[in-house]
Amino acid sequence: MNCIIIDDEKMARVILKTLCNEISSLNLLEEFSSAIQAIKYLNENKVDLIFLDIHMPDFSGLDFIRSLKNPPKIILTTSDPKFAIEAFEYDFIVDYLLKPLELPRFKKAIQKAEKKELESDLKTNVASSNKNDVDNDFYINIDRRLIKIDLPTIYLIEAKGDYIRIKTENKDYVVHSTLKKIEEKLPDSLFLKIHRSYIINIKKIIDIQDNSVLINKDVIPVSRSKRPELMKRLDLL
Repeated sequence: MNCIIIDDEKMARVILKTLCNEISSLNLLEEFSSAIQAIKYLNENKVDLIFLDIHMPDFSGLDFIRSLKNPPKIILTTSDPKFAIEAFEYDFIVDYLLKPLELPRFKKAIQKAEKKELESDLKTNVASSNKNDVDNDFYINIDRRLIKIDLPTIYLIEAKGDYIRIKTENKDYVVHSTLKKIEEKLPDSLFLKIHRSYIINIKKIIDIQDNSVLINKDVIPVSRSKRPELMKRLDLL
């Protein structure tokens, strides 16, 4: 795990650096004497774990935590136990180590961080797997019947008030649903919402001209905000 240290005390940083060197899975990238310096670094670099002191002048560890938009895992290091309850309100805080730091307790904290990272990876894999399952099996409810549709055959989905029209190579279907609801079930590899009323299968595009696309015999408008994403998704020569 790539990690950084944030602590205003030089000796504390030295001790943490020494402890990190004892753990083969840790890769210490940088150390900072102030949280402000660390924020600038994090704006341009990704880390997996932060060792963070709570008591620092001007900008405390808790101030730093509240400023993060996408916080990585954090292990707090402090000589003051009174902030433990408040700290664990944040699910990205892995552990709360009291100074002076010792290797056995430090190793336990790292094990917690590694476990949390593994759980996060598993959730990501499950979500990806579920998305792939949707790719293979897609059902719509029409007149109390579940009808299976082969996703690659869909070329256009159009919003019609409280209904959506699903156009396939063989047949059209009208379903009581919203465009947003069906968009969540579609694989990003095939489909893109190009207008507030239309989702298209990007593999079925025949032609693109100005602010519209031709799919089958339908000319579909492309909103200005969606055009950059559409161009990014296409395989251009």
